[in-house]
Amino acid sequence: MTFERNSTQQRPNTERKALAINLDPRRYGSFAEIGAGQEVVRWFFRVGGAAGTIAKSISAYDMAVSDAIYGQCDRYVCRKRLEDMLEHEQSLNLERLREERGDSTAFFTFADTVSARNFKGTNDCHGWLGVRFQAHPRDQDSQIIIHVRMLDTENALQQEALGIIGVNLLYGAFFLNHEPDQLIESLLDNLSTRRIEIDMIEFSGIAFRHVDNRVMSLRLVQLGLSNAAMFSAKGEVLQPAEVLYKKPILVERGSFRPLTNVNLDMLRAAHEKFCEEPDVAGDQVVTLAEITMRNLKANGDINLQDFLARVDLLADCGMTVLISDYFEYYRLAAYLARYTKRKIGITMGAGSLCELFDDRYYSELDGGILESFGRLFKNDLKLYIYPLLDRTTGALTTVDNLEVAPELTKLYQYLVEKGCIEQLHNFNPQDLNTFSREVLRQIQAGDPGWIEHVPAKVAETIQRRCFFGYRKSPITKEPAPFLAPVPGVTYSNNNSLV
Repeated sequence: MTFERNSTQQRPNTERKALAINLDPRRYGSFAEIGAGQEVVRWFFRVGGAAGTIAKSISAYDMAVSDAIYGQCDRYVCRKRLEDMLEHEQSLNLERLREERGDSTAFFTFADTVSARNFKGTNDCHGWLGVRFQAHPRDQDSQIIIHVRMLDTENALQQEALGIIGVNLLYGAFFLNHEPDQLIESLLDNLSTRRIEIDMIEFSGIAFRHVDNRVMSLRLVQLGLSNAAMFSAKGEVLQPAEVLYKKPILVERGSFRPLTNVNLDMLRAAHEKFCEEPDVAGDQVVTLAEITMRNLKANGDINLQDFLARVDLLADCGMTVLISDYFEYYRLAAYLARYTKRKIGITMGAGSLCELFDDRYYSELDGGILESFGRLFKNDLKLYIYPLLDRTTGALTTVDNLEVAPELTKLYQYLVEKGCIEQLHNFNPQDLNTFSREVLRQIQAGDPGWIEHVPAKVAETIQRRCFFGYRKSPITKEPAPFLAPVPGVTYSNNNSLV
């Protein structure tokens, strides 16, 4: 999906945004830019009135000079370098100017550190941008940090795009800080996702004390500014490249509504097998719980309360969460391969594997299902399959007896024999009786049988916070106690393409 704003949406253009900042008598601060020229501050010099806004503009290109000013750093295009720049320059602003004009001035520092397209065109074109600012004079600092990928193929165009998004970031911080949703949407004013992708955003400080960065990460994907966003179990926003770079990756896709024992057993079993791969070091594996936008929109518009309930339960179990717009697995595989050349594993249930061989999902590809599998497995990706229990017969559907369309049988056998698809035998049989939709129905109906099918931490959180329609006791208003489960719960794999 391409996201692009136009003039009919009543947004000022880049020139008017820069001029609005220059003409605001409260705003005064510094610009520090490394790596693609002083593209952002140039707008403020160009439109006029810059003397009332710019206290200092600096570009410390030489690494020794940069280290001397901001301290030593292993990498120069990274979050740490950006934060060092923001801290140093804003501290100088306050030290030098607060006494003289602090009662009427809200000080700010804008910084970026960027790797724009080099002469040979061989580098990863990306950058970190941030603004640390006072929303009002004498206010505590607030901060916005973003990470961008620059998609233009020419250096000059990348510099132009960088300047525009920098102005958008400053304008949003100063004039839209009370409306973070609008602020995020405005970041690509006068740009499009064909030129810039924003894969990480983090708000902090007093102006954003009520902002949940997990929701802001979701907004990036929802608005199409990025195809994926990531955050840790602690709720910290993560930049995918810094988490996934040169690491083996194991992913479980699911609804996690709620997180059940079968989710954890599937991931445990897959992790054990994944770590047996020759080129996988167990201590380096990054495990991800992925939720797709299609899943979040399954019942219409995204319910933020429901979304946060899911991720809070994943956090209880220490999971890193990936929100993606990659419904097709081959697109997910391509996204992960962008950051690593190491092994990638995806674990899923046998029911989902059957759906993976449904060629209806690949009608938009010229090469159909053959093209999709070519893309999926081209980087040595491997699928780990969790069995499906038929509660009527007690039989298990596994890789060995999975039924696919007759015309796809030989393709399926080839992928199995090649080792692209592997059956998990190290599962816990007791978890085969878990069906996530049945667990959710039991929670909403007040049937205590659901408790047996989720981790203890998850059960406690659902009861304490009344997630997914759980109702407290009408008499005590306290969470209901853990009760004996109701036998005979139906199982189906929790993960599905749909």
